[in-house]
Amino acid sequence: MEFRRLGRSGLSVSEISYGNWITHGSQVEEEQAHACVRAALDAGITTFDTADVYANTKAESVLGRALAGQRRESLEILTKLYWPTGPGGPNDRGLGRKHVIESAHASLKRLQTDYIDVYQAHRFDRTVPLEETMLAFADLVRQGKVLYIGVSEWTGEQITRGAALARELNVPFISNQPQYSMLWRVIESQVVPASEREGLGQVVFSPIAQGVLTGKYLPGQPVPEGSRATDPSGKNFVARYLRDDVLERVQQLKPLAAEADLTLAQLAVAWVLQNQNVASAIIGASRPEQVKENVKAAGVVLERGLLDKIDAVLEDVVTTDPRLTVVP
Repeated sequence: MEFRRLGRSGLSVSEISYGNWITHGSQVEEEQAHACVRAALDAGITTFDTADVYANTKAESVLGRALAGQRRESLEILTKLYWPTGPGGPNDRGLGRKHVIESAHASLKRLQTDYIDVYQAHRFDRTVPLEETMLAFADLVRQGKVLYIGVSEWTGEQITRGAALARELNVPFISNQPQYSMLWRVIESQVVPASEREGLGQVVFSPIAQGVLTGKYLPGQPVPEGSRATDPSGKNFVARYLRDDVLERVQQLKPLAAEADLTLAQLAVAWVLQNQNVASAIIGASRPEQVKENVKAAGVVLERGLLDKIDAVLEDVVTTDPRLTVVP
């Protein structure tokens, strides 16, 4: 495993991190989830990402139990808040102070830890003053319950505003967690430059485009049973790619992956890591074998000629519009 610093901070994270968005607490039984976490640890992954909303808090609990007994200092645990949890009351969502503080305490209990390495705002909250949100995060940092703060799917302008407040409050604002893959490049024109200016690194999700870049979804064929395209939590993300023109181009990447002696999935993960603002790529897994395969993308350097060939194959089906950064 290779490691990178997250933004301009002193925190190192594994180039491949393990996330449990769709799998833990819903798609995968707990015993299998624990086996995937063990495979991640055995492969040298030290960075684990989750969120309170995943499986309505169950995913955090599963991860907490799976990591129990590990040396805490050897792990980086990231979690997020924003989306509704619990019964969905008026204060069970968003980035108001009450929800930020209460969510942090609840996540600490579920994860069975005294602190969160990076606590992330899962989206930007337009209904709450940003000053209120950042002050709540700052208080958690000063209490030692959170070491660093981050965000997920914020625009470049929102990142710039958050960074200015973080400097005023003297708290470490170090990361953004966006969707990023060969097919989805909306962060490149605005989010990455803003992050580089403000000292944030990217911890990217869906580098394999929810499985589409493994090549398992075939043009003109029904989606495989048990795939993310059939899961209620993931099918909306996958749907945008399940067009024959996209799936045909993905199949054309197979000889390019073979040229690099990689599987399609490994090529996809390695591709996002060529962006120097990307500190880590999050992989998910329903089987330990998937973890063992995808971690082989760590440390891979793709030649410029190969990157150009990938761009030529995908040119017509790549999404780049920065306005598509998720804004609720």
